[in-house]
Amino acid sequence: MNKLDAIDRRILRALQQNGRIQNVELAEQVGLSPSPCLRRVKMLEESGVIERYVALLDATRIGMGLTVFARVWLTGQDAETVDHFTAAVKRLPQIVECHLMAGDCDFLLRVVAADLDAYRQFQVDHLTRIKGVQSVKTEIPMQKIKLTSELPL
Repeated sequence: MNKLDAIDRRILRALQQNGRIQNVELAEQVGLSPSPCLRRVKMLEESGVIERYVALLDATRIGMGLTVFARVWLTGQDAETVDHFTAAVKRLPQIVECHLMAGDCDFLLRVVAADLDAYRQFQVDHLTRIKGVQSVKTEIPMQKIKLTSELPL
């Protein structure tokens, strides 16, 4: 995809706010007629700028109201240990984000659970049993100040 122009950015802002917006309404919002607007959206999809469309769920309403951040240290940073850990993490749906870190810990995870007991059980039954995990330190947020999936455009 070539550089995004102002119209592409308006389209992306609108779709980030409402991924189910009808093309006619989107076209009106961004100042295009429907056909060129649809062509641009298709180009943004085909180029990978738009990866996919999802529904954002209220975690509390589906019984996953606790979010914790787990810092993980591995026994080593060799490829085999790291690859084994990342493969295991990808199979655990409670882990909704996993980042390889530079700095103190090896990985930072965002984990969702029903409550603190459920997280503790997950940590004991799954997280600390992954081969190569040396230690896990859990950070519990006290208040959610900001959570967004929208990228600045």
